[in-house]
Amino acid sequence: MAKVKSLAELRAMKEKFQSNLDLREKSENPEALTQIQDAMADSEGAKVKMHVLCCGGTGCKSSASDAIVANFNTILKEKGLQDDVLVIKTGCFGFCEKGPIVKMIPDNTFYTQVKPEDVQRIVDEHIVQGCKVKDLLYLDPETNEHVEDSKHMGFYKKQLRIALRNCGFINPEDIDECIARNGYEGLGKCLTEMTPQEVISEVTASGLRGRGGAGFPTGVKWGLCAKNEADQKYVVCNADEGDPGAFMDRSIMEGDPHSIIEAMAICGYAIGATKGLVYIRAEYPLAIERLQIALGQAREYGLLGKDILGSGFDFDIELRYGAGAFVCGEETALIHSMEGQRGEPTFKPPFPAVSGYLNKPTNVNNVETFANIPIIITKGADWFASIGSEKSKGTKVFALAGQINNVGLIEVPMGTTLRDIIYEIGGGIKNNRQFKAVQTGGPSGGCLTSKHLDTPIDYESLMAAGSMMGSGGLVVMDETSCMVAIAKFYLEFTCEESCGKCSPCRIGNKRMLEILDKITKGNGTMQDLQELRNLADVIKDTALCGLGQTSPNPVLSTLDNFWDEYVEHVVDKKCRAGACKSLMSYEIDPTKCIGCGACKRVCPQDAISGEKKLAHHIDNLKCIKCGACYEKCKFGAISIK
Repeated sequence: MAKVKSLAELRAMKEKFQSNLDLREKSENPEALTQIQDAMADSEGAKVKMHVLCCGGTGCKSSASDAIVANFNTILKEKGLQDDVLVIKTGCFGFCEKGPIVKMIPDNTFYTQVKPEDVQRIVDEHIVQGCKVKDLLYLDPETNEHVEDSKHMGFYKKQLRIALRNCGFINPEDIDECIARNGYEGLGKCLTEMTPQEVISEVTASGLRGRGGAGFPTGVKWGLCAKNEADQKYVVCNADEGDPGAFMDRSIMEGDPHSIIEAMAICGYAIGATKGLVYIRAEYPLAIERLQIALGQAREYGLLGKDILGSGFDFDIELRYGAGAFVCGEETALIHSMEGQRGEPTFKPPFPAVSGYLNKPTNVNNVETFANIPIIITKGADWFASIGSEKSKGTKVFALAGQINNVGLIEVPMGTTLRDIIYEIGGGIKNNRQFKAVQTGGPSGGCLTSKHLDTPIDYESLMAAGSMMGSGGLVVMDETSCMVAIAKFYLEFTCEESCGKCSPCRIGNKRMLEILDKITKGNGTMQDLQELRNLADVIKDTALCGLGQTSPNPVLSTLDNFWDEYVEHVVDKKCRAGACKSLMSYEIDPTKCIGCGACKRVCPQDAISGEKKLAHHIDNLKCIKCGACYEKCKFGAISIK
């Protein structure tokens, strides 16, 4: 393919490639769809009459989606339908709980939890006979009725996909499909119709704030870097997604890598940089593979490299790999890691905008922030600013996880409440249990309770509630979760991932963890609770970097919102959730025990005694709380106290 030499050529390519997406684009519009179907029927040479979209994200790949795609291609060829039906491997659809997903176009039939062996039925019944495979359709838990189309599912109804606009829609390994969806149009517009300052002004006017957690205005950040003169500047994409349960950035890179490349090039033009670096953790092999493919295609088309679109602007991108250190999500630590140094943060100022990678002015944004840039340029700042809340514009992508029915990747307008996310999009709590808490912002965030359910999701509201936006992890917990143990879990993670450079983080968090461990083992005192809070406050005020400063948040938020649980652990030596083994005891109800001996046989400590057909007894001095007896008893005779 010859290089694209101008914006006019790019737009001509877009017109050419758009026909490939007609079925997908118009399937949402019944009137437009009827027209294209009629045109197909009238044309003897019409080829593709149906698209089959298969999720090719990491989650679905782990559930054999590659085999699903292979089976479709094999069976369609056997039936001579390979020219009529196009099978496309896409990025993540978001509904990970029900994956692998297969979507049939043009009727938008949405099949869930598809297995490779289901493909034969889909081909025979849906493609050949035109009958939907009912048992593969989503079953609405409220109505107990099958839902054929994703737009009628509660999971999707309140979503607005901007950063995820192409995920689950295009083949991420085909640049032509990206161009057909306005890919690189924003870059072309910037290079030919806008000055660098006008680009920065547009991003500033949009109200876009950094989606990595801090929420700093993106346009302001670009402006600070632009005004610093240097012989070389750098654009860095932070793809080091380290929060437990977070997979937002990974999914964007897997499903729409070209949006990141385009955005970095736009940023380079705006700040005067010619080189870009993507710092991505090596544990993301699929994201790396698709980025590499996308970079190769962009260079082949002349959308990266020298004299892009005949504008005289040069820009290229390299990948740099991280080893999964959480602290390298902090921008100065990330930069040091890319330079081959220890991934440790440094005092600011100087900020990276002044002295960053190789001591040159550097702009660092995360993946989701960049994903919003091209559409802001093409649709305008006013359009983006019209979405969201007063101080938090646009949408936010969240990884919804934990004890919730609809685990997955979602994108909602800023200002959407936690209640809407958990109960309408998330489908409520698993097993009809009670909601207890939601952790927002990962290890840097806090645990919010039912009184916070009507809190709008935006930067200021979450901070006021004692938590933070973070990169976008949302972990939902039910009554089986012990909040003391949850705080301990996140602190264990922080201690493990601390770079150790500053004493508050290295020593202070270790001391907090020791106190929490003491409490969960039933040895805590009320004085420990006071010391825990004091330590948390000191670390918050004195740690070197943002990660250290926010590390006490899970402890402080659980102390504030679940004080009674801490007191129970300390005073009553009880864990209401039954999660702290040292505070648990197993008891056998003699009225229910029939003396079958099943529990006795599985006990690894010989802690259970009793004669056959007589009630048994557990010696809690010997019991190690493994739960084997509890799981084995068929008569409900064993309970946890």
